[in-house]
Amino acid sequence: GGMCILDCLLGVKYPLPCVFFCFVLSRAHYPGTMTVPSALLTKKKLWASEDYSTFNDEVGAGCWARILNQNYVNGHMTSTIAWNLVASYYEDLPFGRCGLMTAQEPWSGHYSVDPPIWITAHTTQFTQPGWHYLKVDGHLNGGGSYVALTDGKGNLTIIIETMTYHHSACIRPPLLPYRVSPQNATFYFNGSFSQLKTLQMWYSKLEFKSGNSTLFHSLGSKKVCEGVLTVNLGLDEVYTLTTLTTGRKRPFPDPPASQPFPSVYKDDFNVRNPPFSEAPFFADQTGVFEYFVNTSDPGEHVFTLRQVVNQKPVTWVSDAKNTISVIGSYKWVNLTVSCDVYIESKQGGAFIAARVDKGGIYVGDANGVFFWVFPDGTYRVTGDLHGKEVLMKGLSGVRAAAWHRLTLILKGSKASGMLNGYPLWENVTITKPKNGWAAIGTKSFEFTQFDNFHIQAS
Repeated sequence: GGMCILDCLLGVKYPLPCVFFCFVLSRAHYPGTMTVPSALLTKKKLWASEDYSTFNDEVGAGCWARILNQNYVNGHMTSTIAWNLVASYYEDLPFGRCGLMTAQEPWSGHYSVDPPIWITAHTTQFTQPGWHYLKVDGHLNGGGSYVALTDGKGNLTIIIETMTYHHSACIRPPLLPYRVSPQNATFYFNGSFSQLKTLQMWYSKLEFKSGNSTLFHSLGSKKVCEGVLTVNLGLDEVYTLTTLTTGRKRPFPDPPASQPFPSVYKDDFNVRNPPFSEAPFFADQTGVFEYFVNTSDPGEHVFTLRQVVNQKPVTWVSDAKNTISVIGSYKWVNLTVSCDVYIESKQGGAFIAARVDKGGIYVGDANGVFFWVFPDGTYRVTGDLHGKEVLMKGLSGVRAAAWHRLTLILKGSKASGMLNGYPLWENVTITKPKNGWAAIGTKSFEFTQFDNFHIQAS
């Protein structure tokens, strides 16, 4: 696939399907700041179309500062796209807090503006779409890098970074050791920039012991003397030198205080004109759970939550054969989960769960306590999403095309279940996991509705 694309771009003749891969640009994920020679020969624009995905502390900021510059300096890539921009998902899911900032508590409104945001500002506040990189060497003698961009109309921006090896490793690929030393860097301005008199300077210093970093601080105007400017560079620093005077670091109000997920939570999904298709706080791991108007129900189940994917999609990584959406606190141990379920297909099945310990790319291996019902009138209690570890099973009387209320009760090492308000199974011993989310889901990819969801944790 990859060689076909590059050979196609280089003009090598291939069958027709390959031709469709001839694009106006060439992209790579997590290139490690390097580009393969055959990509350079295409003369196409090169992008790092997915990069970063690193925990957003100071090391994550160091990673971001380094690759933003060195993707161009080493790899001639003119765009670096961060995955992801805002970490707005449960932190205990894979890649927790791997966004440029964090907003993972919609129930409290708490958010944090993390260091990578201010590293981003060193570039994005002083460039615009349409600016282009100048062909400079980009490597500093003492280690580190710089890039220079212009709008072609007399404006100039230079970004300098001196990230050290131990303070700038990204999540992938592995970073080979290198050295950076404190140094003086002298810039000589020629041609249309020879008449520059001053440049605005912005500065960041990442601190790894005290945690008291300086982030995106204005150092004011710096004189350019006869086309020459020298900057004293320390370690783990970022500088922006620019002709633009529009840089700003405006104060923002303190966010609301962080709060745990509510220990008591209810949702009846009675939203006539929802602003979004998904219910709040549910995090779909496999399948899609959306608000649904059940016009065939004249009673209390007109507005429900429905799993709407009815065939297994082509997935990025190994996926679960079941659909599942998690909710709540990963720290929960003792809790009661209740939900009405409506299995639409005679081949279907539905579950509620607690102490679910995995999601994302690992969801197929999730453990927990899963209370399943099936339209053939049976039930099952399993310790895993796959349903291989059967803890209890029996008859329930559940049928398709009818509403049934499931209740799952976990306290310490014991679990019990109720159906339609009556005990169905009791005192099943649970040895693992010790904690995890609540969840709802289906046996496979089929239409199933959920209503009157309720959690009470202690």
